[in-house]
Amino acid sequence: MKRNEYPRPQLVRSEWTNLNGTWQFAFDDENVGQEEKWYQEHDYEQAIQVPFAYQAQLSGIGSRENHERVWYKREFTQKTQANKKYLLHFGAVDYFTDVFLNGQHVCHHTGGHTSFTVDITAQILDGTNDLVVYAFDPLKDESLPRGKQFWEEESRSIWYTNTTGIWQPVWLEEVNDCYLERLQLTPLLDAGKVNIKAALNQSQGQQSLGYRITFKEELIAEGKNSFASGKTDFSVDLFAEMIFRHNHHGDGYSWSPETPNLFDVVLWVEDESGQVGDQVTSYFGLRKIHQENGIVYLNNKPYYQKLVLDQGYWPEGLLTAPTDEDFVKDIQLAKEMGFNGCRKHQKMEDPRFLYWADTLGYLVWGECASAPFYTTDAVNRLMAEWAEIVERDYNHPCIVTWVPLNESWGIPDIQRNRQQQHFSQTMYHYLHAIDPTRLVISNDGWAMTETDICAIHNYAHGREDEKQKYHYFVENLKTKEQILGAPSTAWNIYADGFCNQGEPVLLTEFGGIGFDVSGQPGWGYTSVETEAEYVKDYQRIMEAVYASEILWGYCYTQLTDVEQEINGILTYDRQPKCDLAAIKAINDAYHRPVILNKKEY
Repeated sequence: MKRNEYPRPQLVRSEWTNLNGTWQFAFDDENVGQEEKWYQEHDYEQAIQVPFAYQAQLSGIGSRENHERVWYKREFTQKTQANKKYLLHFGAVDYFTDVFLNGQHVCHHTGGHTSFTVDITAQILDGTNDLVVYAFDPLKDESLPRGKQFWEEESRSIWYTNTTGIWQPVWLEEVNDCYLERLQLTPLLDAGKVNIKAALNQSQGQQSLGYRITFKEELIAEGKNSFASGKTDFSVDLFAEMIFRHNHHGDGYSWSPETPNLFDVVLWVEDESGQVGDQVTSYFGLRKIHQENGIVYLNNKPYYQKLVLDQGYWPEGLLTAPTDEDFVKDIQLAKEMGFNGCRKHQKMEDPRFLYWADTLGYLVWGECASAPFYTTDAVNRLMAEWAEIVERDYNHPCIVTWVPLNESWGIPDIQRNRQQQHFSQTMYHYLHAIDPTRLVISNDGWAMTETDICAIHNYAHGREDEKQKYHYFVENLKTKEQILGAPSTAWNIYADGFCNQGEPVLLTEFGGIGFDVSGQPGWGYTSVETEAEYVKDYQRIMEAVYASEILWGYCYTQLTDVEQEINGILTYDRQPKCDLAAIKAINDAYHRPVILNKKEY
């Protein structure tokens, strides 16, 4: 199975080569610290299907044995041109990566969840080329951001099979000698504009950026703006003083799950003689997210988020979706159940998923994998990954919230440890410093510091026959005072020295009803035996959420079963455990009213 779709939907070019497919492969368990010798002398004993990790069935290997060091090799043919550059792209390789081309070391990358690019113009040959990739994934190093990937051979509790090496697409791109290297599209809903920032890989004389923006094939704006030292920064008017483009009457041109409006953009680099060089296509959504007075607003209107927790695992591909259509299926199934978005849990998802979320209308909370333990290395590694995450995913309108930390993972003493609190505050301010367009949660679950959303986890709903426990669950969620006054775990909702500053309260993990429909052993936070019991228990839990006077949204656990967890609404292979229309009816039953200026939203 080969992933053939264009991997980077936010910056599309026509000249590219897919390097997924069959590669030579080998484990390296003996020559630790002798990579150069191994590279020169070792034979590749197996074949692997890239971009699937060796642990996944779709890789053709499907071994759950722990191997920290792996090698990949393949040949590719390229007809080169003197006035072109050649860029080698990796979607993600876990965790330390070295790349060799035609015997030369061309790149070292650190980080297991983000994309990186290598300019191989100086090393590529006209004809056959030899590409080698080495990946080192030190499983016992708990300073690595690994999220749900377990460091032991057998999955258990809340951890799953680990991923080593290449797990997102590899591809080659032919570009002009001078090309568009960076593109940042910032929607400015209040002004009815989009801000365009672009940067070239190098500055060559007097150049300009041409642009053409359309909305549903209608020309909205076109023009040129000059580069200064290889950079340009300007805004384009989208409303043109037309009220129905505004969202005052209806939705206008704004993006939301209900109206996923997207603007298409064509951009090109033009020299002083008018000659067009590099050309790309992209898109953006006119979307604004903010919070004030305890309410979340989408496009300046109160918005109740109905999210589902999504681990982003597949039984045959693990962290890698088997096909592009699998992303579409997950989003469509979630929307079919009445959810308007997801919290991608402990994983930065493939940009193709974000593309489909943009296109289909689906909110996404972006959450990077956490390190298990707190060390200086863990701090530096997480911050470095977040810099690359925001760089890669900034333009996607579907992403409305960043979640840099979760349930005190990697910061186990944050409740009272000022150093770890400083890190939480640092991540909060750092993400706001590089991305002013999204909300940021400091520590999803409990022990929060500065945060835009008070994000609470509470699985204490109890079984149906545990009346007292359920009553406490209902009462605990009812008011702000009750939610903040009683801890949902051994920790308090806010870390010592911090308190709610008026930010909205959302229940961002709860539920997790275990229901086995295939004989697979596993667990849930409570369990049922039949489909009727499942729907009844789901409704019972949701009635407690809807009885709250303060909650401005929720994130239900979870979309699918994953390995030993059987608490999904869908099975691991995406089969519904109950009539999804029944789940939708329950999810649709509630709309949080709010009175603002005598108008109910």
